[in-house]
Amino acid sequence: MKVLSGLILIFIFSLSVGVSFKSEQLKYPRVRQAYTDKESEVVEMLNNHNIKIEHLNLYLRAFKHDKILELWGKNKSDDQFQLIKKYAICASSGVIGPKRKEGDLQVPEGFYHINIFNPSSTFYLSLGINYPNKSDRILGDQHKLGGDIYIHGSCVTIGCLPITDPEIKELYVMCVEARNNGQTTIPITIFPTELTAENYAYLRTSFSNNSANLGLWQDLKKGYDLFNQNKTLPKIGFLSNGRHTVEE
Repeated sequence: MKVLSGLILIFIFSLSVGVSFKSEQLKYPRVRQAYTDKESEVVEMLNNHNIKIEHLNLYLRAFKHDKILELWGKNKSDDQFQLIKKYAICASSGVIGPKRKEGDLQVPEGFYHINIFNPSSTFYLSLGINYPNKSDRILGDQHKLGGDIYIHGSCVTIGCLPITDPEIKELYVMCVEARNNGQTTIPITIFPTELTAENYAYLRTSFSNNSANLGLWQDLKKGYDLFNQNKTLPKIGFLSNGRHTVEE
Protein backbone atom coordinates (compact mmCIF):
# COMPACT_ATOMS: atom_id res chain seq x y z
CA MET A 1 0.00 0.00 0.00
CA LYS A 2 1.32 3.43 -0.94
CA VAL A 3 2.01 5.90 1.87
CA LEU A 4 3.39 9.41 1.93
CA SER A 5 6.78 9.23 0.30
CA GLY A 6 8.07 12.79 0.07
CA LEU A 7 10.11 12.87 3.27
CA ILE A 8 10.57 9.23 4.09
CA LEU A 9 13.76 8.83 2.11
CA ILE A 10 15.37 10.87 4.86
CA PHE A 11 14.69 8.02 7.23
CA ILE A 12 16.18 5.13 5.29
CA PHE A 13 18.66 4.62 8.08
CA SER A 14 20.49 7.91 7.65
CA LEU A 15 21.53 10.21 10.48
CA SER A 16 22.47 13.86 10.55
CA VAL A 17 26.01 14.46 11.75
CA GLY A 18 26.15 14.44 15.54
CA VAL A 19 22.39 13.86 15.95
CA SER A 20 20.95 10.55 17.12
CA PHE A 21 18.33 8.71 15.12
CA LYS A 22 15.91 9.03 18.04
CA SER A 23 16.45 12.80 18.22
CA GLU A 24 15.70 13.12 14.51
CA GLN A 25 12.51 11.08 14.89
CA LEU A 26 11.36 13.10 17.90
CA LYS A 27 11.19 16.21 15.73
CA TYR A 28 7.91 14.83 14.41
CA PRO A 29 4.65 15.30 16.35
CA ARG A 30 3.36 11.76 15.90
CA VAL A 31 6.59 10.27 17.19
CA ARG A 32 6.54 12.57 20.21
CA GLN A 33 2.94 11.55 20.87
CA ALA A 34 3.87 7.88 20.55
CA TYR A 35 6.56 8.34 23.21
CA THR A 36 4.14 10.22 25.45
CA ASP A 37 1.53 7.49 25.13
CA LYS A 38 3.68 4.37 25.06
CA GLU A 39 7.21 4.87 26.41
CA SER A 40 6.40 3.89 30.00
CA GLU A 41 4.54 0.79 28.80
CA VAL A 42 7.45 -0.16 26.54
CA VAL A 43 9.96 0.20 29.38
CA GLU A 44 7.79 -1.88 31.72
CA MET A 45 7.25 -4.56 29.07
CA LEU A 46 10.98 -4.84 28.46
CA ASN A 47 11.82 -4.81 32.18
CA ASN A 48 9.45 -7.76 32.64
CA HIS A 49 11.75 -9.66 30.27
CA ASN A 50 14.97 -8.33 31.86
CA ILE A 51 15.71 -6.29 28.74
CA LYS A 52 17.12 -2.78 29.07
CA ILE A 53 15.69 -0.33 26.54
CA GLU A 54 19.15 1.13 25.92
CA HIS A 55 20.39 -2.35 24.92
CA LEU A 56 17.36 -3.46 22.91
CA ASN A 57 17.64 -5.57 19.75
CA LEU A 58 14.54 -6.76 17.87
CA TYR A 59 13.27 -9.43 15.49
CA LEU A 60 9.79 -9.60 13.91
CA ARG A 61 7.83 -12.58 12.58
CA ALA A 62 4.55 -12.27 10.68
CA PHE A 63 2.12 -15.11 9.95
CA LYS A 64 -0.30 -14.13 7.19
CA HIS A 65 -3.04 -16.75 7.56
CA ASP A 66 -2.98 -16.47 11.35
CA LYS A 67 -2.97 -12.64 11.19
CA ILE A 68 -0.29 -12.37 13.84
CA LEU A 69 2.82 -10.19 14.07
CA GLU A 70 5.28 -11.33 16.72
CA LEU A 71 7.75 -9.01 18.42
CA TRP A 72 10.90 -10.67 19.77
CA GLY A 73 13.60 -8.84 21.70
CA LYS A 74 16.85 -9.24 23.60
CA ASN A 75 19.70 -7.27 25.07
CA LYS A 76 22.51 -6.79 22.57
CA SER A 77 24.77 -8.93 24.75
CA ASP A 78 22.24 -11.79 25.05
CA ASP A 79 22.38 -14.85 22.82
CA GLN A 80 18.67 -15.65 22.65
CA PHE A 81 15.58 -13.66 21.76
CA GLN A 82 12.46 -13.66 23.92
CA LEU A 83 8.88 -13.27 22.73
CA ILE A 84 7.73 -9.86 23.95
CA LYS A 85 4.30 -9.47 22.37
CA LYS A 86 1.93 -10.65 19.66
CA TYR A 87 0.06 -8.03 17.64
CA ALA A 88 -3.12 -8.80 15.72
CA ILE A 89 -2.92 -7.94 12.03
CA CYS A 90 -6.28 -6.22 11.76
CA ALA A 91 -6.84 -6.36 7.98
CA SER A 92 -5.48 -8.49 5.16
CA SER A 93 -5.50 -8.87 1.40
CA GLY A 94 -4.47 -11.52 -1.07
CA VAL A 95 -4.04 -15.23 -0.44
CA ILE A 96 -1.41 -17.72 0.67
CA GLY A 97 1.71 -17.29 -1.43
CA PRO A 98 4.40 -14.66 -2.08
CA LYS A 99 4.03 -11.31 -3.80
CA ARG A 100 5.23 -11.50 -7.39
CA LYS A 101 4.06 -8.28 -9.05
CA GLU A 102 2.52 -4.87 -8.50
CA GLY A 103 -1.23 -4.94 -8.07
CA ASP A 104 -1.58 -8.62 -7.09
CA LEU A 105 -2.84 -7.57 -3.60
CA GLN A 106 -0.39 -10.01 -2.03
CA VAL A 107 1.46 -9.58 1.24
CA PRO A 108 5.07 -10.69 0.57
CA GLU A 109 6.53 -13.86 2.03
CA GLY A 110 10.22 -14.29 2.75
CA PHE A 111 13.21 -12.91 4.63
CA TYR A 112 13.16 -9.11 4.91
CA HIS A 113 14.16 -6.22 7.15
CA ILE A 114 12.81 -2.82 8.17
CA ASN A 115 14.32 -0.19 5.87
CA ILE A 116 12.12 2.88 6.36
CA PHE A 117 10.81 4.78 9.38
CA ASN A 118 7.96 7.07 8.26
CA PRO A 119 6.79 9.50 10.99
CA SER A 120 4.30 11.18 8.64
CA SER A 121 2.51 8.17 7.18
CA THR A 122 -0.95 8.26 5.68
CA PHE A 123 -1.66 5.53 8.24
CA TYR A 124 -0.34 7.37 11.31
CA LEU A 125 3.15 5.82 11.62
CA SER A 126 4.69 3.17 9.41
CA LEU A 127 7.70 0.90 9.15
CA GLY A 128 8.80 -0.02 5.63
CA ILE A 129 9.72 -3.57 4.62
CA ASN A 130 12.45 -3.99 2.00
CA TYR A 131 10.25 -5.72 -0.58
CA PRO A 132 11.33 -6.60 -3.23
CA ASN A 133 14.35 -8.44 -1.83
CA LYS A 134 16.92 -10.28 -3.93
CA SER A 135 14.72 -13.37 -4.23
CA ASP A 136 11.67 -11.34 -5.29
CA ARG A 137 13.71 -9.61 -8.00
CA ILE A 138 14.61 -12.99 -9.46
CA LEU A 139 11.25 -14.78 -9.17
CA GLY A 140 8.84 -11.85 -9.58
CA ASP A 141 7.68 -9.82 -12.56
CA GLN A 142 10.91 -8.19 -13.74
CA HIS A 143 9.14 -5.09 -15.04
CA LYS A 144 6.43 -4.58 -12.42
CA LEU A 145 7.52 -5.80 -9.00
CA GLY A 146 5.70 -3.14 -6.99
CA GLY A 147 6.74 -1.96 -3.54
CA ASP A 148 5.56 0.27 -0.67
CA ILE A 149 4.97 -2.58 1.80
CA TYR A 150 4.63 -1.37 5.38
CA ILE A 151 3.66 -2.25 8.91
CA HIS A 152 1.35 0.62 9.77
CA GLY A 153 -1.59 1.93 11.78
CA SER A 154 -5.25 1.97 10.74
CA CYS A 155 -7.04 -1.20 9.57
CA VAL A 156 -6.95 -1.01 5.78
CA THR A 157 -4.49 -2.66 3.47
CA ILE A 158 -3.52 -3.66 -0.04
CA GLY A 159 -0.56 -5.90 0.69
CA CYS A 160 0.61 -4.35 3.98
CA LEU A 161 0.49 -5.40 7.65
CA PRO A 162 -1.80 -3.01 9.59
CA ILE A 163 -1.92 -3.27 13.40
CA THR A 164 -4.05 -0.21 14.47
CA ASP A 165 -2.81 3.22 15.55
CA PRO A 166 -2.27 2.43 19.27
CA GLU A 167 -0.26 -0.68 18.40
CA ILE A 168 1.92 1.01 15.78
CA LYS A 169 2.79 3.70 18.34
CA GLU A 170 4.19 1.02 20.64
CA LEU A 171 5.99 -0.92 17.93
CA TYR A 172 7.40 2.25 16.39
CA VAL A 173 8.87 3.32 19.74
CA MET A 174 10.43 -0.13 20.12
CA CYS A 175 11.98 0.03 16.65
CA VAL A 176 13.27 3.60 17.11
CA GLU A 177 14.98 2.52 20.32
CA ALA A 178 16.55 -0.53 18.68
CA ARG A 179 17.75 1.56 15.72
CA ASN A 180 19.07 4.21 18.07
CA ASN A 181 21.03 1.49 19.89
CA GLY A 182 22.87 0.69 16.67
CA GLN A 183 20.72 -2.12 15.26
CA THR A 184 20.94 -1.01 11.65
CA THR A 185 19.02 -4.09 10.47
CA ILE A 186 15.77 -5.12 12.17
CA PRO A 187 14.87 -8.43 10.49
CA ILE A 188 11.32 -9.47 9.72
CA THR A 189 10.36 -12.87 8.34
CA ILE A 190 6.93 -13.15 6.74
CA PHE A 191 5.46 -16.65 6.67
CA PRO A 192 2.33 -17.93 4.90
CA THR A 193 1.21 -19.38 8.25
CA GLU A 194 2.77 -20.91 11.35
CA LEU A 195 4.96 -23.57 9.76
CA THR A 196 4.17 -26.40 12.13
CA ALA A 197 4.64 -29.91 10.78
CA GLU A 198 0.88 -30.17 10.16
CA ASN A 199 0.58 -26.82 8.38
CA TYR A 200 3.68 -27.43 6.29
CA ALA A 201 2.37 -30.83 5.19
CA TYR A 202 -0.91 -29.16 4.18
CA LEU A 203 0.93 -26.57 2.08
CA ARG A 204 3.03 -29.23 0.36
CA THR A 205 -0.09 -31.23 -0.51
CA SER A 206 -2.30 -28.32 -1.51
CA PHE A 207 0.35 -26.60 -3.66
CA SER A 208 2.11 -29.71 -5.00
CA ASN A 209 2.19 -28.27 -8.54
CA ASN A 210 3.69 -24.92 -7.52
CA SER A 211 7.43 -25.54 -7.31
CA ALA A 212 8.31 -21.87 -6.76
CA ASN A 213 6.07 -21.55 -3.70
CA LEU A 214 7.20 -24.90 -2.35
CA GLY A 215 10.85 -23.89 -2.69
CA LEU A 216 10.28 -20.66 -0.78
CA TRP A 217 8.28 -22.43 1.92
CA GLN A 218 10.99 -25.07 2.30
CA ASP A 219 13.51 -22.29 2.98
CA LEU A 220 11.11 -20.52 5.36
CA LYS A 221 10.41 -23.79 7.17
CA LYS A 222 14.11 -24.28 7.80
CA GLY A 223 14.41 -20.75 9.18
CA TYR A 224 11.27 -21.23 11.28
CA ASP A 225 12.55 -24.46 12.82
CA LEU A 226 16.04 -23.14 13.52
CA PHE A 227 14.71 -20.05 15.26
CA ASN A 228 12.21 -22.05 17.32
CA GLN A 229 14.96 -24.44 18.40
CA ASN A 230 17.68 -21.91 19.21
CA LYS A 231 15.91 -18.54 19.63
CA THR A 232 18.76 -17.09 17.55
CA LEU A 233 18.56 -15.71 14.03
CA PRO A 234 19.65 -18.07 11.26
CA LYS A 235 22.06 -16.79 8.65
CA ILE A 236 20.22 -16.15 5.39
CA GLY A 237 21.86 -16.05 1.96
CA PHE A 238 20.28 -15.44 -1.45
CA LEU A 239 21.00 -17.78 -4.36
CA SER A 240 20.96 -16.98 -8.08
CA ASN A 241 17.81 -19.09 -8.62
CA GLY A 242 15.81 -17.15 -6.03
CA ARG A 243 16.23 -19.77 -3.30
CA HIS A 244 18.05 -19.22 0.00
CA THR A 245 20.77 -20.66 2.13
CA VAL A 246 19.54 -20.97 5.72
CA GLU A 247 22.15 -21.87 8.32
CA GLU A 248 22.69 -21.69 12.08
